[in-house]
Amino acid sequence: MADQSYFIDLFLHLDAHLSEITNEYGLLTYLLLFAIIFCETGLVITAFLPGDSLIFATGALAASGSFNLLTLLIVLCLAAIAGDTVNYHIGHFLGNRVTNRENMRFIKKKQLDRTHLFFEKYGVKTIIIARFIPVIRTFAPFVAGIGTMPYSTFISYNIIGGVLWVTSFLFGGYFFGNLLVVKDNFSFLVLGVVLVSLLSGIIAYIQSKRDPKGM
Repeated sequence: MADQSYFIDLFLHLDAHLSEITNEYGLLTYLLLFAIIFCETGLVITAFLPGDSLIFATGALAASGSFNLLTLLIVLCLAAIAGDTVNYHIGHFLGNRVTNRENMRFIKKKQLDRTHLFFEKYGVKTIIIARFIPVIRTFAPFVAGIGTMPYSTFISYNIIGGVLWVTSFLFGGYFFGNLLVVKDNFSFLVLGVVLVSLLSGIIAYIQSKRDPKGM
């Protein structure tokens, strides 16, 4: 229960936690942000880490002067692209050892199957689309590595998707962060970002249940 309360508090007061960390560690905060986004996109076992909400929050804090916007943009884009790249290579390395088993430790086959369905529907564009869908975002590069997608194709879509994802939420937070109504209700706004980002994943899951072949 203590861990659950901590994570709830982290999401609802993300701005306060980031401000405290920035005041305490200064430039090292950028390294921490890089590590979180890298792990959220690069390791299938850490899909629970904040992605959309964290980027949005840092953008809002950049508007108040807590972060340098250009530095954030470079750091977070590099983290997102590097994370997917590592995830692709992990999937490529594991290959059939994953697909031939119902479940591996920390990796559920149903999550892999859902991601496969996205690839069947959207093809290589899944690498871009998945950036905006929690959990699928983490599994898409992994599945791409398991499959037959050439790395030269993957890296192009990886870069495009990573830059689009980061800039969308970072600049969204930056421009909305200047508004007084946002500053006064920042916790609710972050929660809204989390709910909206999860909603797309829920809709996709329902669609896959209704039409598993047509997904």
